[in-house]
Amino acid sequence: MERISVKVKPLKTHKGLPMPGYESEGSSGLDIRACVEDLVSLNPNEIKLIPTGLAISIPPGYEAQIRPRSGLALKHGIGIVNSPGTIDSDYRGEVGIILINWGREPFAVRRGDRIAQMVISKVYKADILETEHLDATPRGEGGFGHSGIR
Repeated sequence: MERISVKVKPLKTHKGLPMPGYESEGSSGLDIRACVEDLVSLNPNEIKLIPTGLAISIPPGYEAQIRPRSGLALKHGIGIVNSPGTIDSDYRGEVGIILINWGREPFAVRRGDRIAQMVISKVYKADILETEHLDATPRGEGGFGHSGIR
């Protein structure tokens, strides 16, 4: 498996929290933790930016994708509004996680809670070629439910 180095700078607010890490050998995402001072209540249908206390340096040609944690989604209805969120290779500010509560009950975010996962992905730049005609496919212009549910 190919590995790259990603520099992570813990900010002063991050003191005492674990660095991002893989929870198992087969994990593709590094767990990211909430860096809140006090408990943050996320009410149903509410969106809040949760700080991580981390800044990162992604190598050129890569991005970090911020994705929801499946257990939080299933058990509590907690998701990430702009999922997957993208951290570009030239961003050096604090990483923030935009959580939403799609559940029926308020959800408490506590300091150190694992609230998201970060996947490092290769980026490919596209060369845009303006054209009058696109390659034909069997699907053609069919979209948004054109194939049904069965």
